[in-house]
Amino acid sequence: MSLAVLVSGTGSILDAMVEAGLPVDLVVSDRPCTAVSRAAGHDVETIVVHRSSFGDDFDRDGYSALLADRLSERSVTLVAMAGFGTILSRPFHDRFAGRVLNTHPALLPAFPGWHGVRDALAAGVDVTGCTVHQATLEVDVGPILAQEEVVVRPDDDETSLHERIKVVERRLYVDTLWAVLDGVIPLQPTPGGAAL
Repeated sequence: MSLAVLVSGTGSILDAMVEAGLPVDLVVSDRPCTAVSRAAGHDVETIVVHRSSFGDDFDRDGYSALLADRLSERSVTLVAMAGFGTILSRPFHDRFAGRVLNTHPALLPAFPGWHGVRDALAAGVDVTGCTVHQATLEVDVGPILAQEEVVVRPDDDETSLHERIKVVERRLYVDTLWAVLDGVIPLQPTPGGAAL
């Protein structure tokens, strides 16, 4: 199975994956970022499919189709989103349906979307956490593969809580990917095609 990791940020999740021995064959970014240099430091092939080259109005379908082409050209069979900042549309999900994993800094279905940590704090919950799920066309609603709780402390702000969630996220995502690769956690069929 060929694993590609999609990144947009610092690459801390990517580091955790590579250091845990996951067979990362390709790293793809949508913009120049620190994760690209981290991937190079791990001697992993890296490509940047520039989001900015798809117009001011952003041609999401065109971008999604090109990204799917780049992964297919390299025979990628499993995709792990690791802080990837672009929401992908149908041309991508149709090609990789059931084979895209993502991590989210909340206990889905609670607090979906870009501001899961901020929304959990605003709601005043005592516990939040991290979810690893299959990504689908609809954001943050795919089948849940693993979750772990993180207690919200009285003095937490968005930064402190998110940092503690990231510690859990790096471990949980790595463990879940290994379980998927080893066949311990089966992937579910999602719209657009069958799972592995």
